[in-house]
Amino acid sequence: MEEAKVPFIGMSLAGRILVARPDLADPRFNATLMLLLEHGSEGALGVVINRPSRLELADAFPDWEDMGAEPGVVFAGGPVDRDALIALGRPAKTQGELVLGAHAVDLDDQPALVEASGVSAIRVFAGYAGWEAGQLEGEIANDDWWVVDATIDDLFTDDPEGLWARVLRRQGGELAWYAHFPLDPSMN
Repeated sequence: MEEAKVPFIGMSLAGRILVARPDLADPRFNATLMLLLEHGSEGALGVVINRPSRLELADAFPDWEDMGAEPGVVFAGGPVDRDALIALGRPAKTQGELVLGAHAVDLDDQPALVEASGVSAIRVFAGYAGWEAGQLEGEIANDDWWVVDATIDDLFTDDPEGLWARVLRRQGGELAWYAHFPLDPSMN
């Protein structure tokens, strides 16, 4: 029996986007774009960057309202630990220590200090997605996800609902065709 070839083995995918295939069976990830914040031999961690919630940033974190990237809401970052918050900052002057040059933001800090440190806007995610060692590689080998390059503008887009199609369109070829795929096939 021939062993299945697992793509990206030994290669970190941190900073890349996982695009959920339209036929992915897990409804929690329907039409999602997952930015991988960490990926290594121990597993992976990412946040969904195209699922804004209805919770206004001003209601949840009033001190941060002025620094919130549009739309000014908390994003549904993933199905794991929805009480956990991950706040990322858009670099204004200096690159941050995270993927795409983003900054880690501590919401207990003063917004003025964070802004002075070189952050121009923040995005807050409630929850995340996580994979054990080898799990993500298996899902990619199973064609559950497409792996594509990410930009800082993807993370801080002001149009998260249109991001899935835009990311696919810029890939060209067959992936670009999927940008026109109806997210709800019953609407076709």
